[in-house]
Amino acid sequence: MRSIDDTGPFPAAVRAARAVIAAETADPAIRPRSRSRLLSHGSPTARAVLLLHGYMHGPEQWDDVADDLHARGYNAWIPRAPGHGTSESNATHRITTRQLTTYASGALDIALGLGEETGVIGISAGATLATWLVRHRGDAVRRLLLLSPFFGPAPGRVPGALVRPLLFLYGHGLLPDRVDSRGYSLATVSRYLAIARRRPCPAHSDGLRSVAVVTSALDDVVDTVAATAVPGQLAEAAGVALRSRVLPDSLLLRHNTLNLAGRADAGEIRELYIRLYEGWP
Repeated sequence: MRSIDDTGPFPAAVRAARAVIAAETADPAIRPRSRSRLLSHGSPTARAVLLLHGYMHGPEQWDDVADDLHARGYNAWIPRAPGHGTSESNATHRITTRQLTTYASGALDIALGLGEETGVIGISAGATLATWLVRHRGDAVRRLLLLSPFFGPAPGRVPGALVRPLLFLYGHGLLPDRVDSRGYSLATVSRYLAIARRRPCPAHSDGLRSVAVVTSALDDVVDTVAATAVPGQLAEAAGVALRSRVLPDSLLLRHNTLNLAGRADAGEIRELYIRLYEGWP
């Protein structure tokens, strides 16, 4: 018989996280470095965080930030998105919008059991899913940080007038999938965009205490105007001020604002991200 302590939210969350990791460990197609990660202090903490990686990346994208947060007292859950981190080159081409939203919602369920206050940090397409969580489960999310959020392609990549018809055609399989020069499946990109456009009315974000966004002046992948406008709407709905930072071109960071390996200022940039997430002035 389990003790009372074994039936609480924290043990249940840890069991769920370990079950995910065990299943990934047993799957030879999933790269070991791309398995989901749980960073726990062994008991519920005052603050827990869910970290959502970008398209064509994996949980390892968050390694250094997750370690920094854990050192500050956070319990952290860094799950692997469907179809990502595998040896199957086309696995990300087959994922569906339902798989992505189910993954995000299940990941939040685990994170909610890890601490008293739960927030979400996402990058690029992971930020798309983080925003979806706030819109659909905003009562559960207290803090939100979006890095290079993907709410639309950069105008130089796809003319604005074509985004909606291409979203429909690729999203419904009416056009054969095409892979662009960056290796992006246009069908999969359209599914992330479809999620970005799913907006309940009214938006549910009453629980938010902090909203922040970081973009890069050199980002040529996402629409940086939308990247700031959408979290601004979330902040307004929650009655909080949006904290927004544009990384200058002198930093030479492009779309992947977590690409900090080997940089002397990596710790300083990660500290900026965490301070924005925590709502520091």
